[in-house]
Amino acid sequence: MRTFSRRAAVLSLSALCAAPALPGFAQQAQTDTLDISGGFTRASPKVAQAGAAFMTIRSRGGADRLIGFSSPNCTQPELHTHIHDNGMMKMRRVEAIDIPAGGEAVLKPGGLHLMLIGLTTPLTEGATVPVTLIFEQAGEVPLSLPVKAPGAMN
Repeated sequence: MRTFSRRAAVLSLSALCAAPALPGFAQQAQTDTLDISGGFTRASPKVAQAGAAFMTIRSRGGADRLIGFSSPNCTQPELHTHIHDNGMMKMRRVEAIDIPAGGEAVLKPGGLHLMLIGLTTPLTEGATVPVTLIFEQAGEVPLSLPVKAPGAMN
């Protein structure tokens, strides 16, 4: 019984240590100054022309700015936000997303997000979408975002 408990503990610890390498954890990325976590996209209907991606970007140093991104899954990558205009929510393109020194930028449904316009393939639940974020200071940061259910909020 004692051997079984030790073996189970060792296997559990090994699995936890390996978790960042598993596909479900691939949405996280790290540079010398940034931590990127919680990234995902939502599944889209086959006829959809656009999709969105969300994540949290934390600064562990000075300020930076997300100035763009690329993905083979779309032809027109844009940074977007939502604004209230006469009681209606409207999406607007932004030139950059600020990441304050020691702070974070939260890209979430109903707020800042990556807009994947001109989808080259539908975003299918369970798949992953490769994205390369482009920062003013940190440069290019590649990551792989899981595609979650259409109504996923995180």
